[in-house]
Amino acid sequence: MKTFSQKSETVEKKWILIDAEGLVVGRLASLVALRLRGKHKPSFTPHVDDGDNVIIVNADKVVFTGKKYQDKTYYWHTGYAGGIKERKAREILEGRFPERVLEKAVERMLPRGPLGRRQLKNLRVYAGAEHPHTAQSPEAFDVKALNSKNARAA
Repeated sequence: MKTFSQKSETVEKKWILIDAEGLVVGRLASLVALRLRGKHKPSFTPHVDDGDNVIIVNADKVVFTGKKYQDKTYYWHTGYAGGIKERKAREILEGRFPERVLEKAVERMLPRGPLGRRQLKNLRVYAGAEHPHTAQSPEAFDVKALNSKNARAA
């Protein structure tokens, strides 16, 4: 019996649409990273990009559990001496680019390197309910139905 190894020419990618309204950030990012890598497929091969294309809408309406909305801190460095910067999750979600919270969460769950960067390009995140990918006819993926903990109860 031979070990199956997927070829990049034989990969079949689907388009998936996820409505992120009321979903917990970490749980959603984990499911999206799994889909982008292709680990949900029986033909998963670690060195081939055989994941699906994922579209996330309503990224500005994601929620955190506990006190992370006020307390979670995102750090980055400017490259200059003493250039460490920080911003709270609340500031980002209420700011100009709220979709970055979800983008960074997924990016940090993917492998670093050329393959991870290529897989991240299959992710499209939009703050509102509109998206320009209707021609690809994405199928809706209901994350709330998978587990009751995926959505935050009010």
